[in-house]
Amino acid sequence: METEDVTVREQLFHDRVRETIICVLLFICLYILSHFILTHFKKNAEFVTDDIEDATVNKIALWLCTFTLSVAVCAVLLLPISILSNEVLLTFPHSYYMQWLNGSLIRGLWNLVFLFSNLSLVFLMPFAYFFTESEGFAGSKKGVMARVYETAVMLLLLSLLVLGIVWVASALLHHNTARESLYDLWEYYLPYLYSGISLFGVLLLLLCTPFGLSRMFSVTGSLLVKPRLLENLEETMNCTVFEEASLSRKLKSNNTCWISANMEAINKEFLSVKSKRIALELRKRVSPWQRNLGYPVAMLMLLALTAVCVLMVCFHVLELLFDESAMPRGMEDPNLGLASFSMFGSLGAAVQVVIILYLMVSSVVGFYSSPLFTGLLPRAQDTTLTQIIGNCVSLLILSSALPVFSRTLGITRFDLLGDFGRYNWLGSFHIVFLYNMLFAGLTSACLINTVTWALQRELIRALGLHRLPLTVSRSTIPLKLLLANGLSKIH
Repeated sequence: METEDVTVREQLFHDRVRETIICVLLFICLYILSHFILTHFKKNAEFVTDDIEDATVNKIALWLCTFTLSVAVCAVLLLPISILSNEVLLTFPHSYYMQWLNGSLIRGLWNLVFLFSNLSLVFLMPFAYFFTESEGFAGSKKGVMARVYETAVMLLLLSLLVLGIVWVASALLHHNTARESLYDLWEYYLPYLYSGISLFGVLLLLLCTPFGLSRMFSVTGSLLVKPRLLENLEETMNCTVFEEASLSRKLKSNNTCWISANMEAINKEFLSVKSKRIALELRKRVSPWQRNLGYPVAMLMLLALTAVCVLMVCFHVLELLFDESAMPRGMEDPNLGLASFSMFGSLGAAVQVVIILYLMVSSVVGFYSSPLFTGLLPRAQDTTLTQIIGNCVSLLILSSALPVFSRTLGITRFDLLGDFGRYNWLGSFHIVFLYNMLFAGLTSACLINTVTWALQRELIRALGLHRLPLTVSRSTIPLKLLLANGLSKIH
């Protein structure tokens, strides 16, 4: 018996060491990736200064931001890794090389992400912001440690303020529980605080994702070469070249007073025509297959992903009415390798992973496209440290709410692990049902609006109405008139 006990303890020890090594290696890879991303966007002037103290403080704050961004990326990958791990174990149930992939490892990843998300949102990011703004207490010796002391005091005061607000909120909502758990900081207040932050993140995803799904069409279109209906590329290219040459001659022959007075306007028109000519040259260099099929295929893929997402949410709404197990909930053991989390098997699981990542990208696009958060949009080599901190906090809130968001909408049936399933509002049928209905309605409305406006814009361009001197808008030309003119032109 003693030998068997020792063998079991050794096995548990080796399993724990293996899981720790895997988690550390994964985090190191994500940290290096996050470091390259932030290095690409950071403003170098803030880190290469004559004041060594400011440069050191900024570097420490950047390290904290890199840690937070790596946690955000890991939170995005939680559900895809879990779903794919289950499918791999189903495909290779007795493989010796897949024994390291088990439920204990996945549960450990979920717990670590929850812990580091709390740590980053509650302590690290406020510390980084106060650290960059601090100068040390008046009368104290200047230096990095003086800033650390001031930042620690500010962070302590902020923590007391936030915990007081959380206690008042919990006392109003759960009077008896708040009185019994007055000193239960770790088991009650931090999860309760993170539950509120997660609820805010889920509501933010509800607003940003439908708008981002509609914006994805225009963002993707700006990266691809659009085909032009009824367009002769050679003729358009020749006309642009002649127009550019004419404007160039006007700019060179600036002897007359009329030319001198209108030099600025002619110069702007010349630059506009030149940029148009460059765009046409790029279109001409692209292969006909890419020019004519790349854009439609990309748009059809986006439309298909969005339509599948809306259909899955609508199906989940019906499930909520008839099946109690469709409600999001937490679980202790993921039980990987027993059954697929999709009724369509591995193909359905792959579709779930693609849709989850697509929703995350769409939410980020919608977040930065909204008027409230446009100022946070990072720019290459020109993003201040304060903006980097704001971006890291925003991305962490969105990404840490993604597993709850995906499970609430029924994108996957993989239940929430660890403390992610302890949120109080997840058990409310009315909140979950209303959330699904709002998402389906907002996404459908944004999608219909985007598709109809894109169709009208392409018809306006194809029929040459964009060359009119007056501004042509949706309200001035009805869709029926556009279709009638298009049919008459073809005939």
